[in-house]
Amino acid sequence: MASSKLPILALAHPLILLPASRFTMPVSQELGEAILSLIEDYPITSPSSDPPAISEWGTAARVLRLVKPPARNPRQPYLRTPSKECVDKFKQAALRLLDRLSRDSVQQSRKDGYQKIAGMIEDLTDERASWMADVLVGSINGEYNDKFAILSTPDAEARLTLSTSIFIKQASISEVTKKIATAVDESLSKQQKEFFLRQQLAAIQRELHSLQRTSSPGGTAALPPSSGDGNSSTGPSELDDDEQHEADDLADLKRKIEAMEVGSEERKMGVREWRRLKRIPQGSVENGVIRSYLEWLTSIPWPNSTPSTPPSNSATPKSFLATARAQLDADHFGLEKIKKRLIEYLAVVRLKEINALREASATSSEPEGGKQDPQDGKELVLYKPGFTGKQKQGKSSRKGVKGPILLFVGPPGTGKTSLGQSIAKALNRPFQRISLGGVRDEAEIRGHRRTYVASGPGLIVQALRKAGRSDVVLLLDEIDKIGQSNFHGDPAAALLEVLDPEQNHTFNDHYINVPIDLSQVLFICTSNTLETISAPLLDRCEVIHLSGYTYDEKMHIARRFLLPKQLQANGLNESHVAITEPALLHIATRYTREAGVRSLERAIGGVVRYKAVEWAEYVDGDNVPVEEAKDGIMVPTKKDYRNIVEEHELETILGVARWDGEEREREERRGIVYGLVVMGQGEGGILPVETIAVPGTGQIKLTGSLGDVIKESGELALTWVKTHAYDLCITNTRAQDPLKVPDLIDIHLHLPAGAQKKDGPSAGVAMTCAFVSLLTGACVPTHIAMTGEITLRGRVTPVGGIKEKVLGAHRAQITKVILPWANRKDVEHDVALEIRNEMEFVFVKTVREALEAAFGKGSLAWRREALIMESRL
Repeated sequence: MASSKLPILALAHPLILLPASRFTMPVSQELGEAILSLIEDYPITSPSSDPPAISEWGTAARVLRLVKPPARNPRQPYLRTPSKECVDKFKQAALRLLDRLSRDSVQQSRKDGYQKIAGMIEDLTDERASWMADVLVGSINGEYNDKFAILSTPDAEARLTLSTSIFIKQASISEVTKKIATAVDESLSKQQKEFFLRQQLAAIQRELHSLQRTSSPGGTAALPPSSGDGNSSTGPSELDDDEQHEADDLADLKRKIEAMEVGSEERKMGVREWRRLKRIPQGSVENGVIRSYLEWLTSIPWPNSTPSTPPSNSATPKSFLATARAQLDADHFGLEKIKKRLIEYLAVVRLKEINALREASATSSEPEGGKQDPQDGKELVLYKPGFTGKQKQGKSSRKGVKGPILLFVGPPGTGKTSLGQSIAKALNRPFQRISLGGVRDEAEIRGHRRTYVASGPGLIVQALRKAGRSDVVLLLDEIDKIGQSNFHGDPAAALLEVLDPEQNHTFNDHYINVPIDLSQVLFICTSNTLETISAPLLDRCEVIHLSGYTYDEKMHIARRFLLPKQLQANGLNESHVAITEPALLHIATRYTREAGVRSLERAIGGVVRYKAVEWAEYVDGDNVPVEEAKDGIMVPTKKDYRNIVEEHELETILGVARWDGEEREREERRGIVYGLVVMGQGEGGILPVETIAVPGTGQIKLTGSLGDVIKESGELALTWVKTHAYDLCITNTRAQDPLKVPDLIDIHLHLPAGAQKKDGPSAGVAMTCAFVSLLTGACVPTHIAMTGEITLRGRVTPVGGIKEKVLGAHRAQITKVILPWANRKDVEHDVALEIRNEMEFVFVKTVREALEAAFGKGSLAWRREALIMESRL
């Protein structure tokens, strides 16, 4: 190939001059004079002030009308004839591009020019194909990299192939641009012009996803890699905004609306909102509001459209109740009376389901008890009282389970919530829990109205949606801690409709605004106290008390449930940790003093974690060696792991026993008596009643954060003691005041601890015994505790919370309890048999019987028999 030396003219970016094409470029006067002179060895020039970097490829050009072009060498590589197949592909791609440019062009002259070029391409020979490719690539508004790639390709067939790919890409870009513009223009309206950019972005994303699905492996147009997990071979993600996904969601909504019962309120509302949704443009705010409402409306399990799971025909009531009883025994230990009431409740639920199934089968076999007359087509109906003839054939009346609303009341940690879960398992129904603690807005129960921004349904409807069935077991937890009435409304009053079996079949949520049938929902409420629950709400519930566990029950619960649970939570098994019976009893009696088992579980967890550290150090070999004497020489040996936890190790593991000090301080002293109380969380316990005599004026002083009722009990007890001071040999005459004779004294009565509020009519007997002990000098043994209220006549009246008080006394190792005679039925029905066998119960009718039971018969020197006179008018 002949070589020639030519001057170089550097073109600024992005200008490229291709062979066989023309180029017009303004130059400076100096550069123009230099080009005209065409001096040999002319230096590199540039049309701009900053010369760009020179590429290894360039174009031999000529200046028109100034220089005669040099003869072209026919052996140059870009003039070689390409293959027939390559030329055909080039013609198809070029014709497609020219056709698209002709359609998109607005000026008629441009359309005529594109059509003339298309005619030239059809008549183009194979030798001139590469020349035509250069002309077209230089004419279209292509990218700089594409033009530079053409310039860098000397082979004719390769240039033609590259030109074909560029034409295909340009035609695709033009088609997509036109399609996007058309789609956006069709969806625009006067109310949606502000959403133009959003619509255009969505259309671009859809087209990119379509290209990604339809592109072949050998395609020339490469899409950028996705920014997901980097795996491009897995296809589009389900999170992509695909047009097909949107269509599927709308079709699913339509299918759910059509599945609703014809003529029902929910179907009418769904059809009306669906028609509004189709009329409103997709990008508007109202469209999203209606879409959200329809999603909530169709997700609720309506009883008429979503039937509950029918009971199995093979399951008899005997096997059902046996399974339920086994489920309750497996989940809870003790609580026999509670389980008995739950079994009764489950039996009623089961029998109602069986009766409903029997009625449904009978109705389907006999169409309303009538038969058809084949002659005139009239129906002969048997007379039934109350039959109106408006019932539809084949549709059974679904009777909901309108059983009592159960309310579990008890201290924390006694298993109220888990009892609800056991009922759901026994019935094979879904379980949902709603925590009402701190709920202070009525809209949390009834839902917000749709006129508010970000409105939504209430907690009841949300629970139904999560359950997916209309016969869910719904637990209303902490109902006693619900907010009081305020400017947001009264949430407790909103629950009145929910928990009323006669009203909840048409429960109205403000957001759904369609009557919802809650008659098949099993409501179970939990509470720690009944004091803060309103009377109308309490009247709708059947109260079941869970007082607490005895030490024997706590030991069984710890063995069967708590210890295995903690072992599994800390990565151990039964072979790694074994707690002895004395150690476990020591934990229950010295480190915990509660009605439930939560503190016991935490204490057991502390022991298990301590052994877990020892086991981990033993397995890893990181334990500290211990030096032992062997043949007179100290040899380091590894300490062996010991899985048994004994009682003497608990102080090292858990620290000093929390309740050990109180047990030691309980001693016999003059003027001190132990009474029985119920604490704030429903836990029973003992409370010392301390009295002391000080010089004064014959008054009584009451301290210890006492309420008005318990203060009156103290004054009443002192009045009774003053009245019977002569009978108790405290004074010599009946006219003498024991606080003024022989010396003037004041009695100070204190109930520790002073920071805790105390009130209630159950301390009269204990205060009377304390006053008698102070004035007579007799002491009441520390293993005796008492409760009961007194009257001026000396009668002992009944009090409440007997089970809690007895359990608290048992936890405090009290062996003798003095109770009112009228409370003996509470002990027989509520207190467990093992507790009654371990404790002595003395039931008294009068104060004198209480004093004899407390101090012992014959300990008090009565001057004569006290007579109780009653006046009956």
